This record gives sequence, structure tokens and C-alpha cells, in this order.
Amino acid sequence: MEPIRFLSPYDFYPTVLAVTLLVGILFGRGQGAARRAGEPVGWWRGLSFWLGLGLTYTVLQTQLDYLAQHMFWVHRGQHLVLHHLGPILMVLALPHTVMARAVPGRLLDGWLRPLWHHPAVQIPYRLIQHPVVAPLLFVGIIYFWLIPSVHFAAMLSVPYYNAMNWSVLVEGLLFWWLILDPRSPTNGGLGFGVRMIMVWGVMPPQILLGAYIGLSKEVLFEVYDICGRAWPLPPLVDQQLGGLLTWIPASMMSVIAALIVLRMWLRHSDTGPAAQTGTG
Repeated sequence: MEPIRFLSPYDFYPTVLAVTLLVGILFGRGQGAARRAGEPVGWWRGLSFWLGLGLTYTVLQTQLDYLAQHMFWVHRGQHLVLHHLGPILMVLALPHTVMARAVPGRLLDGWLRPLWHHPAVQIPYRLIQHPVVAPLLFVGIIYFWLIPSVHFAAMLSVPYYNAMNWSVLVEGLLFWWLILDPRSPTNGGLGFGVRMIMVWGVMPPQILLGAYIGLSKEVLFEVYDICGRAWPLPPLVDQQLGGLLTWIPASMMSVIAALIVLRMWLRHSDTGPAAQTGTG
């Protein structure tokens, strides 16, 4: 497939383009403002953010989206990016601290911060980010959209399909922010031991789900037979590859996140009360 054709949208979703542009412009302007203030954003943070945003856009708004609708294993790869890799890369860049520099002070202090601290926002946010609730939502969203009847409906309905992809992305961002928040417990972050339990706790359910799908002897997702597969791959092979992507790479993401949390834990233990909050 020619590069230009590959990069063109299969189904053009204005919301994806608008959100990507808005987030990208805010981060880019924030980078410029930080540089002018003599506090440039580290190159690795910029690379991490742009790579995460670029991968997220690519799986949603290029011909990969076509392949994800016609090959189960590509669909699982798409959700691996939306639920794991893209959010992890973007969260590691601490984008909120950069984008805040791009927002006019009057808007930021007069509207956005008061709105964020309003009980109508904080109560539901704290509920879904509770250490018990967050892992259940993170794993539950995968299980829900892979219920064969639910998956069938989602792949044949544009509104359901969009809801599936957006819910997976948003939940990924919320969960990985909770896990990779650089703040120590004394500065408002979650305890590092709790984070380790959470990140290891989401692994077994994903392994079990991936193993069930990959080792199943019957076709669970018949919608790809109805829509037609992009490549002449036997249905069970397609399903086995999708199961492996749900099983192994997703678990490896948790291992990597656990190592990052361990590094933060050790760093904060060494620096004590003087530990950085990661808000600069």
C-alpha cells in the first residue's frame, strides 16, 4: 500500500482529528513557552509524548483502522496501542504540566482549575481512580468489549465502534496516570506499594483472557467472517494471533510499568521529603 494512501483515513472521524490537533497544539505551544522561560521540556519527554500521540492517531485515523475492522489480530493490536502503549508514552511525558503553559492564565486560574476542583468533577474522578475500582475498570473494559455478542454489535455499528475505541483510550490514560504519577504519597500521589499491587493485579486477568481466546478451538468472533478478512488467514489463526497479543504484549507493558514504578519508589526513598513532585 502506498504511504500516502496508508496514511489517509479509512473512515474519517472529525472528533479524532480535532482532539489530536487540540492536544498537539497545546503541547507544542507549551514546549515553546517552557523554552522561552528557560525551563525547556526534556527531549525524552517530548519524544515520548509525540510518539504516543502519533501512534494513537495512526491506529484510529489511517488504513490501520480498516485492517482493525477486518482482522481480529490487528484489532487487538489497535487496542494494545489505545489501552497500553499510547497512554503510557503520553503519561510519561507529564503533558498536563506542559499544556498548562499554553493556556492563558485567566482561563486556567479563572475557569479550568476551579472546574477541576469542583465536587461534581472530583467525586466521580476519585471514585473511578480508587485503587480497587481502577484496576477493575481497566480490565473490565477489555472483557466487556470482547464479549462475542458485544464485540459483534460494536464492529457493525459506527457509534458503538467509536464508543469502544474512545472508552479504551480514556480508561488507559486514567489507569496509567494513576500508576505512573511521579508524585510521592506525601505530595498527593498513590502509595508506590499500592501501585505495584495494582499493576501486577491486572496481569492475570489479561493473561487468562488472552489464553482463552488464543487456545479456543472454535471461532468466537464471527463478525470478521461476515465483514470479510483483509488477508486470507484462517479464522482460528487470526483469533490465535489476537489472543497472543492480548496475552503476552499486554503483560509485558505491565512489567515495564512496574519497573518504572520501582525506579520512582527507589528515587523517592533516596531523596526523602525533598523528592521532586514532577510538576515542573
